[in-house]
Amino acid sequence: MEALLIALAALYGAVAGALLPRARYRLGVGPEEPWRRLGPCGHPVAGWLGPARCGRCGGVYGPGARGPAAVTALVCAALAGAAGARPELAVWLLAAPVAVLLAAVDRSVRRLPDVLTLPLAAGLAALLGAAALIPGAAGSWAGALWGALALGGGYFALVVVHPAGMGPGDAKLALGLGCALGWYGWDVLLLGAFAGLLLGSGCALGLLAARRVRRGTALAFGPFMLAGAWLGVLAGASHA
Repeated sequence: MEALLIALAALYGAVAGALLPRARYRLGVGPEEPWRRLGPCGHPVAGWLGPARCGRCGGVYGPGARGPAAVTALVCAALAGAAGARPELAVWLLAAPVAVLLAAVDRSVRRLPDVLTLPLAAGLAALLGAAALIPGAAGSWAGALWGALALGGGYFALVVVHPAGMGPGDAKLALGLGCALGWYGWDVLLLGAFAGLLLGSGCALGLLAARRVRRGTALAFGPFMLAGAWLGVLAGASHA
């Protein structure tokens, strides 16, 4: 039964990930720039979901052509293996494609769009509230809400203290990640938060040592926050 659940979650992740490249292309623009409406070929981009390829001429929309299907499949399979057939698994699976898309966009253009971060936070809060009412849930909705306030508030404070190193998008993302981590308790919240910081710091030091970046170079921190939160949720789900 567990193997079947993991396989189904991986299949779902692969299908969901295959629908992300077009959204990645449209959202992959700099701050204050409008979302892309035209492909490089000049034809309008139809919708938000699907491959990053023009339906008229077959032209590829740049770096978003290779979709993150494999990454989303891996993320969903791991979540299914850790959480099992508990109500909150449905919430994690719904949030996973959004998280992968956010990581891809931030890595490309160092931007975490409000159209993704804010609905992610609100959706997690609402869906975890519903999951808490179903027998078999292993977390706490109150803990999720407190986690969102704690991690979101912490990152907003970092934005105020050090705006050059942390952006408002990171703080808005932290609201949703804090909600997910807080579901399993304060220890998981701290684990996920510090895992993101350690991953980001380790990558920055590695790039500095390899002379790929210079001291003071700004890096996209969203992917590390998301990876740390994913590891925290895996740990919390496994021990719930």
